[in-house]
Amino acid sequence: MAGENFPTHAHRGGRIADSGHRDRASGPYARTRFAPSSRPVSDFHLTVPARPENVSIVRRLLEGVADVVGLPGDVLEDVRLAVTEACTNVVRHAYEEGEGAIDVVVRPRSRSVEIVISDEGRGMGPSPDTTGPGLGLPLISALADSVELRPGRRGGSRLAMWFPTELA
Repeated sequence: MAGENFPTHAHRGGRIADSGHRDRASGPYARTRFAPSSRPVSDFHLTVPARPENVSIVRRLLEGVADVVGLPGDVLEDVRLAVTEACTNVVRHAYEEGEGAIDVVVRPRSRSVEIVISDEGRGMGPSPDTTGPGLGLPLISALADSVELRPGRRGGSRLAMWFPTELA
């Protein structure tokens, strides 16, 4: 049917015209939400410098992937919080001196989405800026269906998290 490939519409801060473009009345936060794809979706890969301002770029990637795979809003909120925590841990703890990178891989599958956050920093261990374990990993474990933490291939850490693509 004609028009089936056009986006569905989300109303956040404005109206989006039937053409998929913002109309003149739309606000700065209006965005187009696409209908979930029935075809397999490719993996997404992003590498950004491990700086605080880049955590929001990672969140934007996740919002785009969530639109494509039809991730429920409640699950997206859990994903955002868990990934923000994981990326913030890289920014704060992975690279003691100098700059490094946050590597993000998102692998959408039929019933789940896998998100991997990795770095090539100092790896897991006591942090010089805290007196004990933080709340980040327990929080991530509570939000995700499954979590796997292990050393990275070239040093650093690799945190894999799985989230459902459907609500139970």
